[in-house]
Amino acid sequence: MPVKNRFAEWLPELTAWRRDIHAHPELMFDTHRTAATVAERLREFGCDEVVEGIGRTGVVGVIRGRVPGVGVVGLRADMDALPIEETTGLPHASTSPGKMHACGHDGHTTMLLGAARYLAETRNFAGTAVVIFQPAEEGGGGARVMVEDGLMDRFGITEVYGLHNWPGQPAGSFAIRPGPFFAATDEFNITITGRGGHAAKPQEVIDPIVAASHLVLALQTIASRNADPVGQLVVSVTLLQAGGGAHNVIPQTARLRGTVRTLDPALRDLAEGRMQEIAAGVAATFGAVIDVDYIRSYPVMVNGAAETEHAAAVARDVGGACGDAPLVMGGEDFAYMLEARPGAYILVGNGDTAPVHHPDYDFNDDIIPTGCSWLSGMVEHRLRAG
Repeated sequence: MPVKNRFAEWLPELTAWRRDIHAHPELMFDTHRTAATVAERLREFGCDEVVEGIGRTGVVGVIRGRVPGVGVVGLRADMDALPIEETTGLPHASTSPGKMHACGHDGHTTMLLGAARYLAETRNFAGTAVVIFQPAEEGGGGARVMVEDGLMDRFGITEVYGLHNWPGQPAGSFAIRPGPFFAATDEFNITITGRGGHAAKPQEVIDPIVAASHLVLALQTIASRNADPVGQLVVSVTLLQAGGGAHNVIPQTARLRGTVRTLDPALRDLAEGRMQEIAAGVAATFGAVIDVDYIRSYPVMVNGAAETEHAAAVARDVGGACGDAPLVMGGEDFAYMLEARPGAYILVGNGDTAPVHHPDYDFNDDIIPTGCSWLSGMVEHRLRAG
């Protein structure tokens, strides 16, 4: 099952689709143009059913194999872009200021469209393929919203698979790992309230900047002194904001903001608990009031053991090999779909390109046939037609 000839033949057309999506990026759930384009193409392919509005702006296509079967394999691609100003200068660069496809979701959508076209044309499988086009991966939890909207039960999905391009990995190569793969992504907002006053009379104030500075350093001990060193835990303060007025004014409040990344639910609980305790201790030390708003976001994305091997087997058929992927401390909301159904997520190399979430990033169109072949191959592998 190497890269299928049909996808190589379709590559100019698929590339044009991808570049059109790239030129018209949409954020979060506002993927109206992209979703409409996807739905139109799925109908043109002859899908048995095309449903719009799952998870607000998600699109689902149903393709039945030529042989009846009870298995239903879901294939997912994300559609949304990022709030980044593009600097590639390419002919197909974003036409929307402040928005760009900096993570390759335009490529993922195109690869799944190519796979859907092929599956609707050949139908060489027993059972049903469900192609899932999801909005709001970049922070909106679109996968969770689609699941809550009845995605899995409504379409009878029994297992689900997805992929992501990976800059720095050789173009068209595959890598995967079983078990925890992408991290849980939590956020925190901390407000330190002191007592402002004249900078020349520090004895009369409660300085929130001093308290905030101690808190930033103390939070680093969660990873360095509270967690098992062999575990994976990141605590990053990404904003410290206070004052902004005159040089001689100590402000009343300061704010911190940041993220916590974990691959173990116990470490997640530890990080949240210790953050509250450390904040209370610093508040008592300096006489300030510290409020911590800890927000749990995407859960750990966990690949099923058996499903990982299925995904790797198809990857080896398509690309000749499948490597061992590293643990990733970034988040991925496909985790919600893997909580709802067995499945797996795989990386496909984007080659020597700018990293994702970078203003110079662009998806590598040469890997489209590889991704299409793996996606369609997952259906043919898991729903063999005899």
